Amino acid sequence: MERGKKNLIFYIVMIALFGSLMYIIVKEGEHHQKTEAVTSMVGKPGNLMEGLDTFTKLFVGHIQSSFGILLLQIIIILLFCRIFGYLSRLIKQPTVVGEILAGLVLGPSILGHYFPQAAAFLFPPGSLGNITLLSQFGLILFMFVIGMELDIEQVRKKLKETILISHVSTIFPFFLGILTAYFIYDQYASSQTPFLSFALFIGISMSITAFPVLARIIQERGLTKSHLGTISLASAANGDITAWCLLAIIVAIAQTNSMLSAFYNILFSVVYMVVMFLVVRPFLRMVGQIYHNEEVIDRDLVAFIFFVLIISSFLTEILGLHALFGAFMAGLIMPPDIKFRKIMSEKVEGVSLSLFLPLFFVSTGLKTEIALLNTPELWFLCGLFISIAIFGKFGSATLTARFVGENWKNSLYIGALMNTRGLMELIILTIGYELHILTPTIFAMLVLMTLITTFMTAPLLEFIRFCFHFKEKFTGIIKPEHAEGVFKILISFGRAGSGQTLLNVAHQMFAQGKNKPEVTALHFTTNTDVNPLQRESFEAVSFGPILEEAEHLGLQIQTRYEISNNVGQDITNLTNEGDYDFLLVGAGITWSNLPNDIAANQYWDFKKNRYLKLETWFLPRELLKDKTRMFIEQTRCPVGVFINRDFERADKALLVLDSEQDLHLLQYAHNLLKTTNGSIAILDRTKLEDFGYENIKQQLALFFESFPTANPLYENDFTASLLNRYDFMLISYVTWNSVSEKYKEALQLMPSTLIISK
Repeated sequence: MERGKKNLIFYIVMIALFGSLMYIIVKEGEHHQKTEAVTSMVGKPGNLMEGLDTFTKLFVGHIQSSFGILLLQIIIILLFCRIFGYLSRLIKQPTVVGEILAGLVLGPSILGHYFPQAAAFLFPPGSLGNITLLSQFGLILFMFVIGMELDIEQVRKKLKETILISHVSTIFPFFLGILTAYFIYDQYASSQTPFLSFALFIGISMSITAFPVLARIIQERGLTKSHLGTISLASAANGDITAWCLLAIIVAIAQTNSMLSAFYNILFSVVYMVVMFLVVRPFLRMVGQIYHNEEVIDRDLVAFIFFVLIISSFLTEILGLHALFGAFMAGLIMPPDIKFRKIMSEKVEGVSLSLFLPLFFVSTGLKTEIALLNTPELWFLCGLFISIAIFGKFGSATLTARFVGENWKNSLYIGALMNTRGLMELIILTIGYELHILTPTIFAMLVLMTLITTFMTAPLLEFIRFCFHFKEKFTGIIKPEHAEGVFKILISFGRAGSGQTLLNVAHQMFAQGKNKPEVTALHFTTNTDVNPLQRESFEAVSFGPILEEAEHLGLQIQTRYEISNNVGQDITNLTNEGDYDFLLVGAGITWSNLPNDIAANQYWDFKKNRYLKLETWFLPRELLKDKTRMFIEQTRCPVGVFINRDFERADKALLVLDSEQDLHLLQYAHNLLKTTNGSIAILDRTKLEDFGYENIKQQLALFFESFPTANPLYENDFTASLLNRYDFMLISYVTWNSVSEKYKEALQLMPSTLIISK
């Protein structure tokens, strides 16, 4: 008997034997039931219909339990935040804008106003405390990551250049906020709120900058390594450190209601900061030198770091500075080693951003009731807050940047970026609301101010760019950047290994051209939430293979790393704006014959009970569609689409001519042969009656005369045996579109192929 059948019989016998024994024990045990247990069985369901009724009651009861309603709330919150975050990215807005809107939609402003019964079921008042506690813990983790993103050494290096920009753009809106508070205090502040606390919170709410949002906007626009990006990031970092220190003092004053009462809070807070920077930080620096990679960072070390984080948050909470300040300080004093910070941020940021922060946005939205702004006077005050916030932050940052020597374009950019508030502003507003310093009406106004100042950043940056581009074009300042005698090639790739292969193709195609090739390697990350700490790591991994290949080939190449949510359009724009002569992209994995790509191209056929390749699923014409077709149709230079079939070297090449329009391929073949010293066969599919055939014959005769290793093929059609004889094929975009459908079977055995648009 086979081993499998024996195992099955043994399994059935064991189940039957022990199942029977358990049944006997249960039946015998029922005879020993206590009287109370027998009584409790009365009224239990006696048939399936009664059982369904009991199940339904239990089902509803489980949903309405405190834990059940919390899980349902989390599901709804995450769903809405993902949807609104996706919609905000579609209109080129930071994800935080969509998540703030999701919070407002689920709060009393929309869901509670238009669907009160649904709001009462989803967010009963008694359940909101759970969401608040979870969101507060998430904020502690988030502020820890923000502290790690701020590099104190870099801030110190740029201190002379940024101290004026950061501090003037903090103190001026702070002053305007206090001035505004003076005029509205009597009418709009709570009767229990001292003026000092009210004024300080209005002031700090006007002066904050959202460093995380600003950093990601700079990443998306490729400004991270530019002078503008460096100055903006350093100014925002410097300003945020100042603002959070101010906030800690303001919270201490607000909780004690006077400067004198807050003296001891501030005194012990100074002691806390001295200990953190002079005792804990040097110790952690030593830890970072020992533990700097994933191999040695174990669970015990992660637990220790969290221990430091929680203790720091606890100390600042009991000192009256708020736990979030302690989390921020814990992040600041982490070891400066970038690898250590990256690993720690990866362990914390994913859960914080994906789970806890959406809870905070909705928690904020549940406190925000826009319907409270029910008079023209209140809407006027809301508009006044927005105007003061923009004028104070944007205006002061712009003028200060101009004063320290920046040109007007950079100054306006800095002003627009510093005006971004986002999540950091919501955190401050929430603290003020929970301390009962900000009334629900003022809180709603300031939330709207946060949303608008964050939303306006991207359009304002585009408007500034458009204005200066128009001015430069009108005044003739823009000069062509294309140097004479240089052939500019842009290689755009996704996977790191693809870049290495594409560079090899570009070298063989253009190294011996009449102009010197100048190669730029472009890689996009399709995730605008990339942490600045992770950017350098991603960049190193992405460009590692292509830089190694460039060194092997003796080439000097430039690299460009970008963040985008619309890669296809951004590649097209960069190609046109950079005045490139050739764009080289990969066709993807669908037609690749590399082992990993073949595995990715398989799907399980349940009818045939085996794996099938996707190439039997898709038509060859499908290869050139969507993004690839957009490159070809919208770029102002030729585009090469490379199909990788285990490419190494184009020693035996095949060139396909279908009409006179394909003669431009001869120049590419000319360059290829000069580089490889290989051979090339030309499949001439043109016919004698075709218009322009005499020109084709002349061009081919000259080509064969120049390259003895080139020879004509007298076959007229694609066959698998023909294609299988070569290791590289050149074909035009027009010809590919005409043959890809007709010769689908033969193309399954095609060699590595470069499809070139004219």
